[in-house]
Amino acid sequence: MTNLHFYNRVFPVRDGQTVLDVLLENGQDIPYSCKMGVCVTCIMKVVEGDVAPETQAGLRDSLIAQGNFLPCVCHPATDMHVVLADDQDLFSPAVVQEIQYMQGDVCRIYLEPATPLYYRAGQFMNLRREDGLSRSYSLASVPSQDARLEFHVKRFDRGQMSSWIMDELKVGQHLEIQGPTGNCFYEPGHPDQDMLLVGTGTGLAPLIGIARDALASGHSATIKLYHGSSTVPGIYLADEMKAMADRYQNFHYIPCVSGETDATDTGFRLGRADDVALADHAGLKGWRVFLCGYPPMVHSAKDRAVLAGAEIADIYTDPYELRDLRKISRD
Repeated sequence: MTNLHFYNRVFPVRDGQTVLDVLLENGQDIPYSCKMGVCVTCIMKVVEGDVAPETQAGLRDSLIAQGNFLPCVCHPATDMHVVLADDQDLFSPAVVQEIQYMQGDVCRIYLEPATPLYYRAGQFMNLRREDGLSRSYSLASVPSQDARLEFHVKRFDRGQMSSWIMDELKVGQHLEIQGPTGNCFYEPGHPDQDMLLVGTGTGLAPLIGIARDALASGHSATIKLYHGSSTVPGIYLADEMKAMADRYQNFHYIPCVSGETDATDTGFRLGRADDVALADHAGLKGWRVFLCGYPPMVHSAKDRAVLAGAEIADIYTDPYELRDLRKISRD
């Protein structure tokens, strides 16, 4: 029998269980969100025992060197002794500088970190409030152009963090930030490689950052951004995106609405963003593809992009996995 040691307690590990599964089953209050090794909310430290390299994927080298790992994807093969990660290694403070409320029940929040932060446009960070509640949000800002961190937050039914941000968060308050994390960002080089960006809901946020970063880096090939929602109000920032398309000849913005048949009156395309994008681009050989937002869309579109000729290495994804809202349809 394999055992998991957590401080002064010992729990048996059944076949197929992860470290996180064992701890939650035994009533331990461990922060977590996606349970898929994506959000990094549940990060812990191993004191004794071995962890596979894949349980440390996406972590900073300094965190790996300290023995940190992701318990949600770690299946113990031998006895392990684990503890909570050191907060000072994970989180740092940031102050809320501005909140902009937009249509579609979305807001933009701008944070100023207490210490300089290195990140890539399109990555995501965990935001944590005072009581420990934490959620992941993608960065819409570009480090070479923006002094502040920009995040887009959409309110969801039963969404504790999103409702609190929309209703209670005020300018001047502090949040704790963890990260950055994620490999969905623009890599300089190959400026002549066409790029297809597809996002739903606030999956627009990282795509804005990626597109702005690419354009600022001198990307000369076509960049097409498809933003989708089930409703017209869900297409937020349309004017700003159209202005960006007017400013750059090689950038094209295509808003798509799937749930309202009169959306053509607004100039929006009818249909799901991924369906419209892949219908427009039956051949994606040589393209770089970015997919962000609703997880089923991201996973399906990735498979279809491969079938259309895109190389796996040229497909970057950011599925918005949420703990409490898995069965609720997202825009």
